[in-house]
Amino acid sequence: MIDFLSAHAELIITLIKIALLMFIVLTVNAYLTWFERKVVAHMQSRWGPHRVGPHGLMQPLADGLKFLFKEDAMPAGVDKFVYLLAPLLALALALTSIGVIPFGPEPIRLLGHNIWLYIANPSIGLLVLFAITALGVYGVALAGWSSNSKYPLLGGLRSSAQMISYELSLTLSVVGVLLMANSFNLTEIINAQSHPAWGIGILGWNIFSGPFPQILGFFCFYIAAIAETNRVPFDLPEAESELVAGFHTEYSSFKFAMFFIAEYTSMITVSCLCTILFFGGWLSPFPQSWTFTYYLPSLLLVPTALWIIWDGIRYETIWGKLVLPVIGGGLLLVGIALAIPQLQFVNVFIQGPFWLLGKILVFLFVYVWLRGTLPRFRYDQLMAFGWKLLLPVSIANVVLTSFFVLWRSNP
Repeated sequence: MIDFLSAHAELIITLIKIALLMFIVLTVNAYLTWFERKVVAHMQSRWGPHRVGPHGLMQPLADGLKFLFKEDAMPAGVDKFVYLLAPLLALALALTSIGVIPFGPEPIRLLGHNIWLYIANPSIGLLVLFAITALGVYGVALAGWSSNSKYPLLGGLRSSAQMISYELSLTLSVVGVLLMANSFNLTEIINAQSHPAWGIGILGWNIFSGPFPQILGFFCFYIAAIAETNRVPFDLPEAESELVAGFHTEYSSFKFAMFFIAEYTSMITVSCLCTILFFGGWLSPFPQSWTFTYYLPSLLLVPTALWIIWDGIRYETIWGKLVLPVIGGGLLLVGIALAIPQLQFVNVFIQGPFWLLGKILVFLFVYVWLRGTLPRFRYDQLMAFGWKLLLPVSIANVVLTSFFVLWRSNP
């Protein structure tokens, strides 16, 4: 048994990493629904979920159980194989894309093995991601076609047309980054941003650094990515005011939930790519000489933990008075531990994941912010915006970046 484990150690480590990543991503997806509902509720002066658990923290679990045990109705006349394949395809492709994302620069050294913070790190990682995400539209299109209903069919057609319109802009918007990094590997793209002007980290990020800052590229990428993930204001494939619920109208139970898990996973992937391609990935925005920034995790955790403990003490239910102080106490211990000099190596190791995840959270908040702010486009506006504005700007960004890259290399 020991010989078998030693001979297949890398395979076993990879399988464990896949299981752990799936657990984390699915848990984050569940609480993204809670986060979205709470943020939009506060924007609209509502409470949002607050009944199931303190501050509604157990609402995602209640929703998951509801979907799991709900009656699984299947309409008559559907193409059964394709009908069942569509949600599985959408979810599988969305989860697969996360496996190519690197979450930190350094590996964990355990039992003589380097455990890197990614599942795979191919030299053409960006191309792999684009290939996977481009296939994701098939889940929506097949769901609309196989449901044998007019409204899902229209939603599937809209999604296909939307993908064709915005995929070009999405791809062209990152060409400037590729020209500057001279690589398709995501880790190398991040490392290419680690040589900032005057030692200030933020000035090395692609959105600010030369030879041509990728401000246009970022906005084109983020807008096209929002359209690719069918989010407001580009959620035409599931526009409830026109198509009942769009492509997933005829789905129920957990198959219905799988489409939303895939959507939130795609949001995470897009936020990861925005961070890696344009905002330095795991690189700190501060100069490396500012060593006090290494204590930022503790400076954030300790006040947050104290607030959670105080909120738990004055919470109106017994459950909240018990749970919140325990959560706050755990976070307080972690925050204090990270500030202990003997555990400084832990603090140094988590710097990369800390900055990467912090930036990802900002982009996820912007996703929610847009949903609570912007109205949905008309379909003609959606198409005109993609073809007449976003595509020409993306091409202009490629031309300008190419010119300045050549000018720098041949002054």
